[in-house]
Amino acid sequence: MANKIKLSRPGARQEKGKLSAGRPGLTPGSILQQAMAHHQAGRIPQAESLYWQFLLAEPDNPIAHYHLGNVLLDQGRFEDAAACYRQALALNPDFAEAHGNLGNVLMGQRKLMEAAACYRKALALNPDFFVVHYNLGNVLSEQGKLNEAAASYRKALDLQPSFARAQHNLGVTLHDQGKLDEALACFRRVLDMQPNFVEAYCNIGKTLHDQGRLDEAIASFRRALDLYPDFAEAHCHLGVSLQEQGKLAEAVASYRRALTLMPDFVDAHNNLGIALHAQGNLNGAVSSFHRALALRPDLADAYSNLGNVFKDQGRIDEAVASYRQALILKPDFFDAYSNLLLCLNYLPGQSVSGYLEEARRFGRQAAARIEERFSNWTCSVSPERLRIGLVSGDFRDHPVGFFLENMLAGLDPSRIELFAYSTHHREDALTARIRPRFSAWKSLLGMQDEAAARLIHDDGLHVLLDLSGHTSHNRLPLFAWKPAPVQVSWLGYSASTGLAEMDYLLADPYVVPPSEEAHFTEAIWRLPESYLCFSPPQRAMTVASLPALKEGCITFGCFNNPAKINDLVIALWAKVLHGVKGSRLYLKAKQFGDATFSENMRQRFLACGIAPGRLLMEGFDPRRGEHLAAYNRVDIALDPFPYNGTTTSVEGLWMGVPFIARRGDRFVSHVGESIAHNTGMADWIAGDDEDYLAKVVAQAADLEQLSRLRAGLRQQVSASPLFDSLRFARNFETAMWGMWRCFSFARHNEENQGAGK
Repeated sequence: MANKIKLSRPGARQEKGKLSAGRPGLTPGSILQQAMAHHQAGRIPQAESLYWQFLLAEPDNPIAHYHLGNVLLDQGRFEDAAACYRQALALNPDFAEAHGNLGNVLMGQRKLMEAAACYRKALALNPDFFVVHYNLGNVLSEQGKLNEAAASYRKALDLQPSFARAQHNLGVTLHDQGKLDEALACFRRVLDMQPNFVEAYCNIGKTLHDQGRLDEAIASFRRALDLYPDFAEAHCHLGVSLQEQGKLAEAVASYRRALTLMPDFVDAHNNLGIALHAQGNLNGAVSSFHRALALRPDLADAYSNLGNVFKDQGRIDEAVASYRQALILKPDFFDAYSNLLLCLNYLPGQSVSGYLEEARRFGRQAAARIEERFSNWTCSVSPERLRIGLVSGDFRDHPVGFFLENMLAGLDPSRIELFAYSTHHREDALTARIRPRFSAWKSLLGMQDEAAARLIHDDGLHVLLDLSGHTSHNRLPLFAWKPAPVQVSWLGYSASTGLAEMDYLLADPYVVPPSEEAHFTEAIWRLPESYLCFSPPQRAMTVASLPALKEGCITFGCFNNPAKINDLVIALWAKVLHGVKGSRLYLKAKQFGDATFSENMRQRFLACGIAPGRLLMEGFDPRRGEHLAAYNRVDIALDPFPYNGTTTSVEGLWMGVPFIARRGDRFVSHVGESIAHNTGMADWIAGDDEDYLAKVVAQAADLEQLSRLRAGLRQQVSASPLFDSLRFARNFETAMWGMWRCFSFARHNEENQGAGK
């Protein structure tokens, strides 16, 4: 956003008379002319001196007070400038330019309401002051009054169509409103007026980035940098787009270049922290976020990002504290709310009631922004097939995609019509395979929640499913608008969303038994067997023979996020390692690519008597085939608690690796039980820590039986409800139709009751 533009008043009034001091022979009029000439030439001290000389002779001249105010404003002496403008207005209340420039002073002092009042007074006196319309637009934009700001910029452009800065700021406002195509058009019009307008190239890049058009965004940022290589903001935004493409090293280089140019660039420090976190440099990320907070202690984003690193480091209490600080600074920071709620699932001592209270608070906060949610919908009351929408950022090579792909292929298109609402730009081969299953595929990137909700509402859906919960790239707040008559949480999250507008949570008999329905704001709708349906990998993967037969010892494994490996888990797994002589524990996750993190994990096990040599640790391999091949080094997988594994457990079973699960007391700690029950592995569920240890020791002692199990496990689980996509699809269809019929019945009763009053 550009700075305010100061008003000029050409042709100052000439006054006769003598100065009480100054060079002989000069009239007040000539002194005033010289002062203005010095000002225009940038000789500020000389101009100021001459204006003061003039006012000694004519203290009641409003023009001189006004121009002296301009000189003082140029020096950043806001209070002195304001005093001059006010004196000019005391002498001439209809002095439009003085009202306008007093507004500039007040805006510089962040007195936005007073500044707006001054601009409006100036416009009442001179409605054709296009610069004042522009400055008023800047104030309104700062106040968050985007519709009014856009109107002011448009008025300025009506009066002065070639006003590039107004066109540019209109584009910024439209971008902030989520009107990305209109914003792009504005920025491109700016370049038609001024081809080397560097900020326009940068903002075109930002807008294209928000639309997920990353290659084009990067090209625009590079064009800005061709014109102005030291444009720190363009380097920073280039880094963001490179990071979104997974080019982390290039992104880090861009952020560091921005910081070389501007060492106190807070956003660059924050973004550098995000990139370092993604690279697995956890300590470096923490340092970057701390630097950002040292520069701007009220930066809520940095606290939330710092919490994400703490969570991945297993510092869960510190992560929770960091998220809470972000919310203190910014109470409607929904990403931080989601991060907090997700993180609470990792805490062993977190009560269900405490979690639910936090989730309800999130739901109330989301609903509080909405004046009136949708209460009528355009979908057919008696449809031949249901129109069902899925909202997700994970329509790709991701656990959500793995549990979605084959189920989508199994749905009956005569009963279900699918709509996809993607919240992330990333697409891959899995995306290409599932896209044809949808009648419509729409991106919500860059759209504000209200606009996204209206888009979905206008599609006339019967049922809308959220597949993210409080995980990355979620758009839960838009569900508070109630864009569909039936709204459902499923698949991506294992707890309540907290939204009163989310009607159902799709579960199964194991993850949510009847005794635990009070854990949710949603009503529970149970599928008869499993709430999950896994799609095996496309590539062929061989199940190796039992590793223990070759290695001479049992290798336990866990490929889960190590944030799940809390002190209680470590204590129990240490007992397992003590109980199975010579055994090892193989841990694999992205955090283990960080040497400091790995050493810290060794020390935690050492405190429980486990020598470092008994731990094998590796970073995550993003290539799925190589990741799955690592299960060929594991004999038995150990499930963490209270946050169970999901994808890792199912992948392990498909690769012939059984896992020990511990019975829990809430959805997130029942997932292992559901997977085990639905794959014929119920005897691998332990009732408590003692039973967990006993089962592991017993299974590890019988290598012959373990080897037979491994050889037949893929065939066993492939025939189970967890892998039977056609069976799951029929259950899913029945659930969707059941929800719709319940809604239709309830709405019919409401209408009949209303008619009978």
